[in-house]
Amino acid sequence: MSGPRLELGPAREPLGLVRGLQWFFSIFAFATCGGYSGGVSFRVTCDGQSNTTVTAPFAYPFRLNLATFTPSLTNLCNKTWPVDVHLVGDFSSSAQFFVTVAVLAFLYSLAALAIYLGFLHLYRGAGGKLPLVDFLATVAFSFLWLVSSSAWAKALTDVKISTAAPLPNCHHPIVTCVPAGVTSMGSLNVSVIFGFLNLVLWAGSSWFVYKETNFHRPAPPPPTGPAPTAVPPAM
Repeated sequence: MSGPRLELGPAREPLGLVRGLQWFFSIFAFATCGGYSGGVSFRVTCDGQSNTTVTAPFAYPFRLNLATFTPSLTNLCNKTWPVDVHLVGDFSSSAQFFVTVAVLAFLYSLAALAIYLGFLHLYRGAGGKLPLVDFLATVAFSFLWLVSSSAWAKALTDVKISTAAPLPNCHHPIVTCVPAGVTSMGSLNVSVIFGFLNLVLWAGSSWFVYKETNFHRPAPPPPTGPAPTAVPPAM
């Protein structure tokens, strides 16, 4: 097997340039989603008592059904809430699927870049096998970005609905519950944007990878030898 040969040419071609963009934007996709943490708060006022602020913290992977308001509502308003109150919904499957696709895309694009820059002679000289595998993987990632970004966009909408829901068992004027705010979800909105941006990048790069396969670039015909010399007839 031939050793690595550093070639910077692919970095200036669409094949390597788009792979670099995929590597870069996949980082933002999983960082903006996987690094989120926040909370939803209410100011609770009981008859004849001062305000108490209760908060339910939540974070990736968004198992909101495990997020409990603290301090415990069971100690407020003369046992208005007999048990602890949780947020509603478990959106971990969509969030984890999205982050997993982003991490795998990051690793694959990094490995592909290493092959383009160090082993391009093997990539293009393997009888079309490596470009074909690369093309199939690119198409697969395009599909995964489509599915995961769509699922995460829907889950994020549900997260916003859940965190905007009113606190139960609030009977005015005996018990008053006023929303005190929800942590901004701007980074989560950005993660959805990066998800669909990666979809565009991966779907677009499939054409450049396809051009490296034998379907678009047929293998050169075998070299022909010198034409045979005609033998003169015997006299």
